[in-house]
Amino acid sequence: MHQIRRRDLPGRLKTILENLREVIGEHRPQQIAIEKVFVNVNPASTLALGQARGTAICAAVDAGLPVSEYTALQVKQAVVGNGHASKEQVQHMVKRLLSLAGEPSADAADALACAICHAHGGRLGKLSTRGFR
Repeated sequence: MHQIRRRDLPGRLKTILENLREVIGEHRPQQIAIEKVFVNVNPASTLALGQARGTAICAAVDAGLPVSEYTALQVKQAVVGNGHASKEQVQHMVKRLLSLAGEPSADAADALACAICHAHGGRLGKLSTRGFR
């Protein structure tokens, strides 16, 4: 995989796209689950995350994969049972649910939690997550 270097935005997005195409080609997923972007205190970070997220969606769509999107609240509710859980709680529950030897990094736990949420069928108990914010 190519490493993302500090350079202009189009170059970084191209690297993300190339790496995701490589991962999709190697692992052949059947679908993609991705977390929706939320606006945080730093608008520049939110914008950069949104651009990277858009690139990820493009890579999936380009490969003909369906994309499901979930809010952070939905993901945390599905994994921890509390939509306002801390990152540490998400890491701990991902470790337990997947019987991992060690706790995943915060970023890895977020990605795995999104996949777990999707695997739950887009439902929180009997409450459908469709259109849920």
